[in-house]
Amino acid sequence: MITAFTVLLILTSLLLIMLVLLHKGRGGGMSDMFGGGVSSGLGGGSSVAERNLDRITVGAGIIWFACVVALGLLLKGGA
Repeated sequence: MITAFTVLLILTSLLLIMLVLLHKGRGGGMSDMFGGGVSSGLGGGSSVAERNLDRITVGAGIIWFACVVALGLLLKGGA
């Protein structure tokens, strides 16, 4: 059981890294320093793809958090 949660935690961690890097910079942060602020905001609102990316990222974050809590409870109970 611990092994399954550990593998799921590693997979969701890698997925979260990839998903966060796919997000478009909002401006005013580190992305502006490296040229991320060059593009102008032509599309005023969020596109469907951006909203879906947000939802997938939040879902992966919830799974990651649940794995951390489950592993903490399993390891605490086993010690």
